[in-house]
Amino acid sequence: MSARPRFVLLAARGTSDHAALYAKYLIEVSLGLPVGLVSPSTFSVYGARPQLDDVLWIAVSQSGGSPDLVESTAAARAGGALTLAVTNAPDSPLARAAELGVDVLAGPEKAVAATKTYTSQLLALWLLVDAWRGGDGSAAAGVPDLVATALQAPGIEEVANRNRFTTRLLTTGRGYSYATAREAALKLMETSYFAAQAFSGADLLHGPLALVDHDQPVVAVVADGPGGRSMVPTLQRLVERGAELTVVGDASAVPGARAVVPLPSGVAEELSPVLEIVPLQRLAYELALARHLDPDEPRGLAKVTSTL
Repeated sequence: MSARPRFVLLAARGTSDHAALYAKYLIEVSLGLPVGLVSPSTFSVYGARPQLDDVLWIAVSQSGGSPDLVESTAAARAGGALTLAVTNAPDSPLARAAELGVDVLAGPEKAVAATKTYTSQLLALWLLVDAWRGGDGSAAAGVPDLVATALQAPGIEEVANRNRFTTRLLTTGRGYSYATAREAALKLMETSYFAAQAFSGADLLHGPLALVDHDQPVVAVVADGPGGRSMVPTLQRLVERGAELTVVGDASAVPGARAVVPLPSGVAEELSPVLEIVPLQRLAYELALARHLDPDEPRGLAKVTSTL
């Protein structure tokens, strides 16, 4: 890039907010730049107009149609930021409001709950950051085949069947996988109407662990890398409390999980969220079917959500 931003701001809503959270970790770890997650309402509701010289503003949205993201991106551009829209709709209002654009090329998505657009956003953001740091994208060459393998991960139907009558569930992860935990909770809420909550593995120990009692369903996302290793104390406490623990990824460090959904090896931790979410999307789908719900048409939701 010819610009040299001193700070990065990410603006997004819903599923795209979790892709933005992933990008926050990626940029801070890979590029050493401070990154903030924007509250678009400070622009659209409160009319804030901060000076954003030398700031890179990245707006992430599947549809590119949410009015608050469009308005805040336009305001950021007027305030001096270099603005970039990452969308699945290159002709959308958001793409027009931004100076630069990245099309995630996911194609038409027919279901209300976002799935392939999310994984496409993750990969597009990774490719953006990799190019920024001078990479050629080759580290992601095997990702499509690995995602196909992750899609067939065993054990999902068993986990869905065991939890079909559950009303509340916790998800947890650390580092890059925290975004996966949050997106998994959202998908379970959207499609199966669970009271699902996501916590980082560290935050879970700072109070929310009190929610966990015997047979409390918990899904932990454990990557092969520093983030996954840092989950060990959390997993140990969950096992001690008798949680109904499902581990997606590597459970070798802490025995005692009720179920393990393995992920294919051979991918760097920073790319693991592209794989991790796929079996969890399947879990949301299978749970919805087990509860006689339509995962493609969740009640009260629309593909484009207009927030101000």
